[in-house]
Amino acid sequence: MISKSIESNREEINRIFNESSDLVLYEFNTLSEDRALVVYIEGLIDNKVLNEDLLKPLIQYLIIPQDILSTVFISKTKKISSIQEVIQPITDGEVILFIENMELAYIFDLNKWENRAITEPGTERVVRGPKEGFIEDIKVNKVLIRRKVRNSKLVFEDYTLGVQTNTKISLAYINGIVKQEILDELRRRIQEIQIDSILDTGYLERYIEDAPRTVICTIGHSEKPDVVVGKILEGRIAIICDGSPDVLTVPKVFIENLQMADDYYSRPQYATFLRILRLFALITSVVLPGFFVALKTFHQEMIPAKLLVSMAKNIEEVPFTALVEALLMILFFELIKESGLRIPNNIGTAVTVVSGIVLGQTAVQAGLVGPIMVIVIAIAGISEFIIPSQREMIVIYRLIILLLGGFLGLYGIVCGISIILVHLISLKSFGVPYMYPIAPYDKEGMKDFIFMRSVKETNYRPRALSNKKAIKRNEIYDKK
Repeated sequence: MISKSIESNREEINRIFNESSDLVLYEFNTLSEDRALVVYIEGLIDNKVLNEDLLKPLIQYLIIPQDILSTVFISKTKKISSIQEVIQPITDGEVILFIENMELAYIFDLNKWENRAITEPGTERVVRGPKEGFIEDIKVNKVLIRRKVRNSKLVFEDYTLGVQTNTKISLAYINGIVKQEILDELRRRIQEIQIDSILDTGYLERYIEDAPRTVICTIGHSEKPDVVVGKILEGRIAIICDGSPDVLTVPKVFIENLQMADDYYSRPQYATFLRILRLFALITSVVLPGFFVALKTFHQEMIPAKLLVSMAKNIEEVPFTALVEALLMILFFELIKESGLRIPNNIGTAVTVVSGIVLGQTAVQAGLVGPIMVIVIAIAGISEFIIPSQREMIVIYRLIILLLGGFLGLYGIVCGISIILVHLISLKSFGVPYMYPIAPYDKEGMKDFIFMRSVKETNYRPRALSNKKAIKRNEIYDKK
């Protein structure tokens, strides 16, 4: 219970927060000559509003302590009667007011802190379309979504996770379009999470994904509000985490890896060409090094004669097998890529370019690798960056296919690709087949697959994702 004594409340708050240096306890007298105490965390509140809209009216106009709500005009004001109820609001950036001889306290929502500016995400740049991106503040991210879906059926459902961090999590979906079974399953998984801290959506991803041991991500993520809203409108659920600019979306299907935001702002024919190019890049990045090593090691008869003669000249100078050559080049490439990510931006590009040129050219001149192998690995590496969301999968599967090609030839590559395809077909994301709309086949879903149709022709939402009563677009549906 909250004590009538200001001193007792002060001592209890200090004890709970271990007399932290950023905890502010400001005591003053009101016009009624009753002592008052405000408690807040320094840096988490709007000091101007605190002084002008809370402290000034209390000091100058409060005659009767019970008339606080008639004296202070601040929205989101709550009364509490337990000292334990003030802990979470204080850490959330709210102000607590205690009045002498009153066994209750008031909570005022005055939180405000510095945020990063809303800018275009570095990993999801578009030529045409919105340039804004999510930031680390969950309130701002909610507003960015709400601005695009001005609809009363858009719902935000809040949770608090993390024993130590008490991180705010919010689910965003459109009531009536979302599939109730998927929503219930997501709620169940989130409620079962028992973790010490949540610092990013990556923590959540490990707890709610269907197949945590696979390298294929079955949960979508994006930093662009228009992308997230587009998925919500198809029946998916967005998961927003305070402190992270990445917003998760579930369920996820394979085709999302090939779809980009500006596909829907471009001509369908050009968007189709780009999707085919991305699919080619995905296959090339995974298969090309292993395929080349298999041909060079076991199937020389499949290589054109002139190219084979050129390769034979280089083989004489290289002391390693084709498999070792490829492994060395992939290792060099991964080192350059990782160093480019960690080095400061002002020198990262220069170091990456110089390292690539020096290592590649010097390795060829020293006879460690052949020039064709450098070209093959470079093509595979460049193709990887066309689909950055699947970088982890590409790197792992590239190595697997390379080893299979190096030891078993084309037979090993065919077996490896077959296993990968079977694995993809077997995956599900919250009950939705990962390879939808191919397996199972859906004629309407194929209109937004590789060969993209215009917006006018896509009359249906994905059947596997959305509520059956709201599958058809541009149709008024009941809340039920």
